[in-house]
Amino acid sequence: MTYAFVQAAVVAVVLPLMSGMAAAGPIERACLSSDRDAANRSLCGCIQQVADMTLQGGDQRRAASFFKDPEKAHATWISQSASDDAFWDRYKNFGATAEAYCAG
Repeated sequence: MTYAFVQAAVVAVVLPLMSGMAAAGPIERACLSSDRDAANRSLCGCIQQVADMTLQGGDQRRAASFFKDPEKAHATWISQSASDDAFWDRYKNFGATAEAYCAG
């Protein structure tokens, strides 16, 4: 719990400094093109900023693919491969951080 709080505090300090620095990344593009009602520039941009801080480029592209094909996420989650497990840990960290920072 303390780790999540510290992480959210770091994100709260660093993200405003980074705003506007980069064009839309893969997570933001996937979010905006999704059929989710809550998807908007502000929220998707916030999620991309967290992705930029917590995921490498390849992980971002992989996570973005989950927007179009949620079954990929499920397959990764149930996979027994060490690399999928490592990715899933990074992905869960990204999701928890994005939720904490972007939920508003």
